[in-house]
Amino acid sequence: MSEIDEIPERIFRMASDALAQANTNAVICGRGVAYRTNMSILDAAHAGELFLKAVIATAHPLLIFRDLFSLDKSAEEPLNLRHIIEHGRTYNLEHLPKLLWVVHGERLPDMDSFDKVRKARNAIQHFCAPEIGRTGDLALTFLYRNIDPLIKRHFSVDAIEFIDPDDMAYLVENLIHLELPFSSSEVIEISEFNVSEALGHVSDAYRNSVEGRLCQYPHEEPSAR
Repeated sequence: MSEIDEIPERIFRMASDALAQANTNAVICGRGVAYRTNMSILDAAHAGELFLKAVIATAHPLLIFRDLFSLDKSAEEPLNLRHIIEHGRTYNLEHLPKLLWVVHGERLPDMDSFDKVRKARNAIQHFCAPEIGRTGDLALTFLYRNIDPLIKRHFSVDAIEFIDPDDMAYLVENLIHLELPFSSSEVIEISEFNVSEALGHVSDAYRNSVEGRLCQYPHEEPSAR
């Protein structure tokens, strides 16, 4: 495998780190870390951009670059990764859904949350947090309606896996509250909250779609000394 062929895997690894940050920052908030939900927008947009590029690059690593002719070195020297990093310019986030469609014939399921995350990301980066309510909810909506099914299809991974195991229950609880779909290869054991009670506040269709992937794990109280 050449260096250029390694581009999708390199992007995937960076995207995985960004997704872990997005999942965590979207659900962990409170005194001293209130800013994290705003940061989750930046992390979600970053993860989405990188995963989209990774998927597109699986068709060919150079398809994510806007100007292929600028990568031309000479007729005598082969193209290498260092030259690509120095001279290549990839497509911006807003162009990636169309590029995904051209390359793979796939559409993002929820372009509304994509556009909202993109605009919120720009506002947070360059000015201030937008007045859109809970920014963490928007980050999760974008990730679990768009990125989770995408990476499940192309990389056989679940977005919910990218979080510290100690924080998994907080993520699941938020997803249930927002009635967001999520993929899961294994049954998730929950002890931090009552699964039946949480699912009692959602629609029948949503409850039927997720309850088989959640298991109430009994919480063990510490023994008295």
